[in-house]
Amino acid sequence: SFAYVTIKDRLPQILTKVIDTLHRHKNEFFEEHGEKGVEAEKRAISFLSKLRNELQTDKPVTPLEDELADAALWNQYLDYQRNLSTGNGEPSWFQSPWLYVECYMYRRIQSALAQSPPIDNFDVFKEGKAQNFFESQQAVIALCTYFQELLKNIKDLDEKQLKGEFFNLLQVALWGNKCDLSFSAGEDSSQKSSPLESLQDLLPYILVNDMEKLWSLLIDTKKRATDKSIVRVDIILDNAGFELVTDLVLADFLLSSKLADEIHFHGKSIPWYVSDTTKHDFNWTIKQLQSANHMWMSRCGINWEGNLKRGVWVFHDHMFWTLPHEFASMAKVAPDLYAELQKSNLLLFKGDLNYRKLAGDRKWEYSVPFSQALNKFHPAPLCSLRTLKSDIQVGLRPGQGEQIQASEPEWMISGKYGVVQFHAAV
Repeated sequence: SFAYVTIKDRLPQILTKVIDTLHRHKNEFFEEHGEKGVEAEKRAISFLSKLRNELQTDKPVTPLEDELADAALWNQYLDYQRNLSTGNGEPSWFQSPWLYVECYMYRRIQSALAQSPPIDNFDVFKEGKAQNFFESQQAVIALCTYFQELLKNIKDLDEKQLKGEFFNLLQVALWGNKCDLSFSAGEDSSQKSSPLESLQDLLPYILVNDMEKLWSLLIDTKKRATDKSIVRVDIILDNAGFELVTDLVLADFLLSSKLADEIHFHGKSIPWYVSDTTKHDFNWTIKQLQSANHMWMSRCGINWEGNLKRGVWVFHDHMFWTLPHEFASMAKVAPDLYAELQKSNLLLFKGDLNYRKLAGDRKWEYSVPFSQALNKFHPAPLCSLRTLKSDIQVGLRPGQGEQIQASEPEWMISGKYGVVQFHAAV
């Protein structure tokens, strides 16, 4: 399975890159922290080398030994996995659910740093995320230019035109999800060309296209809204870099077109899955745009900083997003987060990992309804914007998956196909 290849090849590759990154920053650690910095770097590398060895030799998964706030939850989850593996001995790297051990590896990277102060706040993936952003510069310029031109006459657009623009920017945010560094094991995955030029050609590759349903929800909510009610959209973010810019443009469009009054973004509280967005990445991206020597890029950055200051954009991070749990257990494990999401009129879940957690990362039949796979997770109406990069997909028409499978065996992991998959809350 793709899971096997991921654990056998991709994850050790990612760990090797992390070790190399720490090694390359040795002088920087020394300049900043003296001998303590160098000792910390050695310590972190030894933790990570041990981790790589455990992974490659299929050792049992061990409890976390750091003091971070979520360690107890992780260790409880390990007990839960032990109880599942009745009589098969300890859960190990190749004998455990893929979602669990993959998340566990990223959490152990964090653990290696947490136990190595004073470099415990170092983001081992930061350079890759920055590189993805800079290498996607042409696409960012094209998108910001298109969007700023659109804003000039957004007030004059009728409902049909507005809907057309919404569909465009939704698709840009969907295909922006191709730029995923954990998928390419940290190799270049930047967006080189303008994302808007190819939308028409890419339409046939959207396997579930619920854009109409999404539009109906937003337009109906807007029409029903009173002066006192606030229309809120939440975006559960995936990758930093180009994909984040597409999410920010979509968010600005929702505000500027008055389809929403507030946008809440949800990112990761620790570096995660190589390119996932943390608060630092979020703020850094807006600052980069602000200071860009391109008029429309900097205009976007300035406006977005303004949205944050005015409180119409809010960034949240919560440790639940970096736990191994599927979302069906959120109400129990993180009731505060679940209650927060219940305040929303629409939840947009970006990317593949969020999809795996929505559907519980099981080997579903392709035609199982999305609502069934969600397993009672419905804090609010929700939609997944995801390009397929793991072998899990639900909600297809009978025979649809099998038909593609016949001609393209790799269709579920190539990033070539996408879904805009909607579920109205019950």
